[in-house]
Amino acid sequence: MKLKRVVVTGLGALTPIGNTKDEYWESLISGKSGAAPITYFDTEKFKTKFACELKNFNATDFLDRKEARKMDRFAQYAMVASDEAIADAKLNLDEVNKLRVGVIWGAGIGGLETFQNEVLNFSEGNGTPRFNPFFIPKMIADIAPANISIKYGFMGPNYTTVSACASSANAMFDALNLIRLGHCDVIVTGGSEAAVTIAGMGGFNAMHALSTRNESPETASRPFDGTRDGFVLGEGAGALVLEEYEHAKARGAKIYAEFLGGGLSSDAHHMTAPHPEGIGVFAVMQNCLENAGLKPEDVDAINTHGTSTPLGDVAELKAITEVFGSHAKNININSTKSMTGHLLGAAGAIEAISAILSMEHGIVPPTINHTTVDENIDPGLNLTLNKAQKRDVKVAMSNTFGFGGHNACVLFKKLD
Repeated sequence: MKLKRVVVTGLGALTPIGNTKDEYWESLISGKSGAAPITYFDTEKFKTKFACELKNFNATDFLDRKEARKMDRFAQYAMVASDEAIADAKLNLDEVNKLRVGVIWGAGIGGLETFQNEVLNFSEGNGTPRFNPFFIPKMIADIAPANISIKYGFMGPNYTTVSACASSANAMFDALNLIRLGHCDVIVTGGSEAAVTIAGMGGFNAMHALSTRNESPETASRPFDGTRDGFVLGEGAGALVLEEYEHAKARGAKIYAEFLGGGLSSDAHHMTAPHPEGIGVFAVMQNCLENAGLKPEDVDAINTHGTSTPLGDVAELKAITEVFGSHAKNININSTKSMTGHLLGAAGAIEAISAILSMEHGIVPPTINHTTVDENIDPGLNLTLNKAQKRDVKVAMSNTFGFGGHNACVLFKKLD
């Protein structure tokens, strides 16, 4: 069967460097860091005392107070970002066939803060099991798309993909395929995460995964830099409205880009470490190109997974060189995690949004905080260091990889 074309018609972003897609984009191209000392809890006894928290965000500015109390922060973030994306897409809710509108969301952890607080409250009590009646629905990862569908009455496919840091890229690829196959006209997709918590910071510190550059939080996320020492935890959400091309054209929708394809693979190697030869990463980018029907030389920009970890950054760049060959040096490679930190399950969504906006504006955001050359990285690669670069981006790729060896890659093209 002939696959239907899929386009992006709405974007929404809630990030540590901007609470709307426009604020997010302006901060990206100006090279703004979202890292700062943690304000949510006392970090005196923690190895890492900073993160990329949201700034000036109050859920009740967007949600009814009673409804907000029924949601973990990750679900609140999902509602805010999806509201912006749906409004941006200018969907006429009275005309759209809601049976053919789905919500497919990504979350690597879900309601971690809710789980943490309920357990803490129980341990501080007298042993009587008094739990919040909303404990379970606040905690479960699938509640985010459920809340979106309930608000808007969308009755198509509705679920959450969970693949660690690849979760929202997985969600986008699932959404792409459901529209391609004719099952839906529109799907709201993306991801959210709210892991800047006692349990989240403590757990990642125990794994030695986080940077401990407490003396300079704003420079701690430094992908590809020779002195990088771990990732910086972030939080927030990204949302995209995907739509069948003819459906979008018929209603005169603004089209940001065409969603050409995606790829999935597994490292099958280790719980947390990347494959040292980048085999799974090589495979996922190859799969993505084949799925999109493109050649390596068609790609202009890649927003890498680029978490600022010693092993991961090198393995990814090695795989890029192997996939793209001599063309790798013609590609603008960047890591926006240098500014936003790592949003875990929401990373794929906000980074795909960055890639799409790069095509719209003809600018590739920088990889900030680079000061020291890593001898293990090919010096001929253009890593878009420290300053945004103007470029006519026609095809952009975005990579996301998760603990457990989960790899996902998505690819977008500017419409002719």
